[in-house]
Amino acid sequence: DCSIPFCHQGCPLGNLIPEWNDLTWRGEGAQAIERLHATNNFPEFTGRLCPAPCESACVLGINQPAVTIKQVEVSIIDEAFAKGWVTPHPPERLTGKTVAVVGSGPAGLAAAQQLTRAGHTVAVYERDDKPGGLLRYGIPEFKMEKIQVDRRINQMEREGTVFRTGVQVGDTLTGSQLRDRYDAVVLAIGATVRRDLPVPGRELAGIHQAMEFLPQANRVALGEEVEDQILATDKDVVIIGGGDTGADCLGTSVRQGAKS
Repeated sequence: DCSIPFCHQGCPLGNLIPEWNDLTWRGEGAQAIERLHATNNFPEFTGRLCPAPCESACVLGINQPAVTIKQVEVSIIDEAFAKGWVTPHPPERLTGKTVAVVGSGPAGLAAAQQLTRAGHTVAVYERDDKPGGLLRYGIPEFKMEKIQVDRRINQMEREGTVFRTGVQVGDTLTGSQLRDRYDAVVLAIGATVRRDLPVPGRELAGIHQAMEFLPQANRVALGEEVEDQILATDKDVVIIGGGDTGADCLGTSVRQGAKS
């Protein structure tokens, strides 16, 4: 009953928020996840990681606390996984067209899933040893457990999407080879060039980029061994940048036993 649901404008995906909020209130979880999946391939990612501009756009927020939309989203998808409502949706027929998706972050995964379900034969190329991109190696385990990524990858494989990891497109495999091999190529490589600070002393020891520090910590949290791991243990740590990445570095440093 919010008249104009401004949360639609606040959400970059255009999620049907009032619809699945209402279905959740009515206890119709299976219908709620269907409406949520209508605009969002991976609500378990966005529900945990999105900064929730929908909530700041919520009409209720004019004179009282906004609806906790992000938490409702997480509860819908978690219930759906727990009750087996999230199942593979393989295509009924194949188009005969082939597509290569370069990059297995959230954009690449979403594109690959939609293309596979449309009937195309899709292969996802990832330079790391496992798919997921920043979801796997950039975001700490305490913010999003990697089981969230693994069970989606499993669903996509059962739908027919093929994952080719450890392939550096542009090196191991050239762009020309991809174009010759596939009918279409989707580039979802993300922004991997780090922003540096050209200031005196930048070259000194003990100064690291976040994406040098976080992937190592993620691998160790998953039980892997990392040689010469960058550790914050018993160190005074200064973090430049107060966004999500800075917060991830803070949480990781505290868990490693930083002094301050």
